[in-house]
Amino acid sequence: MDTVAMWCTGALIAGGIYWFVCVLGPAEQKGKRATDISGGSISAEKVQDNYDSYWSFFRRPKEIETKEKVPDFVDTFYNLVTDIYEWGWGQSFHFSPALPRRSYADATRLHEEMAVDLIRASPGDRILDVGCGVGGPMRAIAAHSRSRVVGITINEYQVARARAHNKKAGLDGLCEVVCGNFLQMPFPDASFDGAYSIEATCHAPRLDDVYAEVLRILKPGALYVSYEWVTTDKYRGDDPNHVDIIQGIERGDALPGLRSYADIAATARRVGFEVLEERDLAAPPAGPWWTRLKMGRIAYWRNHLLIKISAALGVAPKGTVDVHEMLFKTADYLTRGGESGIFSPMHMILCRKPKDSTPADSSS
Repeated sequence: MDTVAMWCTGALIAGGIYWFVCVLGPAEQKGKRATDISGGSISAEKVQDNYDSYWSFFRRPKEIETKEKVPDFVDTFYNLVTDIYEWGWGQSFHFSPALPRRSYADATRLHEEMAVDLIRASPGDRILDVGCGVGGPMRAIAAHSRSRVVGITINEYQVARARAHNKKAGLDGLCEVVCGNFLQMPFPDASFDGAYSIEATCHAPRLDDVYAEVLRILKPGALYVSYEWVTTDKYRGDDPNHVDIIQGIERGDALPGLRSYADIAATARRVGFEVLEERDLAAPPAGPWWTRLKMGRIAYWRNHLLIKISAALGVAPKGTVDVHEMLFKTADYLTRGGESGIFSPMHMILCRKPKDSTPADSSS
């Protein structure tokens, strides 16, 4: 009996470990593993220093409001978080409305496909992904539209990850990735048939600058759609709780400052776009986009324990635990922003470059 009891106890423990690690596993089962987490392009011994450097930006707020400082700020952030995002969230670094009886993966894919449908991309069109990350949306959009998608990201590590994913998915013939700053893109004028950005331009210190660049590279008559992070009409700057939520989102997501929903269309028109449509994709009857954050709390604690063990064993770089804890706290701010209705990560604006226009000077 003692032997049987020992075998049963061992089986229960093994089953519990399997359930804890695998069944409650990260969203992206085919991406990163806990043992693979790194600091991106940052060497392992410098991850903690770069994490500390990231937070130092917020002690010098004027520096993250300038075009010159923001690229380093954002690049540091994505070196720190890219592996953790892939491991715990997936290859698409954005939110999507929850859909009844559909998986998170389906909701994400449909949200991405909507973007390329809005710009009416056709097979063979050359489309720009403005801020492509590791290319999750790019691959979904290329597969859906058969367009040739070019993604730009400021982070060299994300370029390598995106190219590897593209090849593995068999989409490297349709997907190209370029390392560059979307405030100064290395593309000729009027060289794209359409463009989209999915929760990416929030990292720009001035929205005018990135919109003007997108306008420049588009062919006359081409369409551009962007899903923007914004404060909504429910946000009150004199409410300390509202301010705390928004500042928490900014600190945890490398944002120079969240914009009001009221500024988006005005900016697009100022640089020379025609605004065709504008609406908040998070507004009812859309399902809450933040449910995935709330559902992931158990997985977070499991992941945090694994990261602590990996860091203690020297597998994960020193500083990774701090980065993961920062992201968990940010998830709480994002959830509070969604539940209160003061924040949306998917304020959609659809624009067209006039057939007879030239890019406006956005320096004023």
